[in-house]
Amino acid sequence: MTCMNRTLLVVTLLLVPAFLNAETPPENERGWSFAQRFQGSSNTAGVVLKTSSTATYTFNEHVKAYAGVPIYFARETAASGSTSFMNGIGNVYSGFLVTAENSAIHYTSDLVGTAPTGDRTRGFSTGHATVDWTNTFSHAFPVVTPYASIGAANTISDTSFFVRPFSSKGLVGHYEAGALVKVAPHVSVGGSGYGVRATGEQQIVSKVVEQPASSQQQSSQGGVLSTVTKAVGLGNGKKAPAVFETQQETLGPAEVANDHGFSTWLTVRPTSSTDFQIGYSRSVTYQLNSLFFGVGLRIGH
Repeated sequence: MTCMNRTLLVVTLLLVPAFLNAETPPENERGWSFAQRFQGSSNTAGVVLKTSSTATYTFNEHVKAYAGVPIYFARETAASGSTSFMNGIGNVYSGFLVTAENSAIHYTSDLVGTAPTGDRTRGFSTGHATVDWTNTFSHAFPVVTPYASIGAANTISDTSFFVRPFSSKGLVGHYEAGALVKVAPHVSVGGSGYGVRATGEQQIVSKVVEQPASSQQQSSQGGVLSTVTKAVGLGNGKKAPAVFETQQETLGPAEVANDHGFSTWLTVRPTSSTDFQIGYSRSVTYQLNSLFFGVGLRIGH
């Protein structure tokens, strides 16, 4: 069975039960919504900002489909002394969100794919399509909501607390576990630990190290990028270096993509359709301390 056929089978297994078991929703529960989110991360590797525009169609209480486009603004590493931002469109994305719930657990399955529309010379894409499937389990108590997620992908995706300073291609598994605590009617705090475990060769394209002008010209003329560095010697128990801080593009073993760390944040929701988030994230593997923020707005269903 090919990879595409396996993906289609997974999607079918996810969606068919939800469509069959869900009653036809009232008209006011079915329809379009639009969301805009602006977020960013700042650390010693550089500053990466992202704004995402997403359109979502709700089929019923269990199934939603969405699509959108991100735009990045990235500043080079602090060591470069650069104060200007590179900007451009990232990979457009689309996906399905499936939810199920009973008295014991709330389950969410998010399957998202991207097309290689981003600028590879600026690190906004690796030039390849990507797929990420994430499954999240949670249970809401009166004050605290613990959760855990696990997923598989062929890229390391951005999260709400870490806009990655690179794009990647290569098989990875990822996981996260944490909790949200309600401290006021519209205010919550959260904390989590996360990990990324890669398998096989990985491609890392930096958003915070600009490709040399000579290589940009060669690329525009259809040549092969000369900035690709082959990372070797990382499989002997040594910590993988943060290759995206020193090289624009790197091919290497799994160790160059492995990561683990923790995050904590504060979220304020003035209304059901707006939220403000600020927090701190620590990548133990990359030895990065990041400050991050997010502002979201949603209209429609």
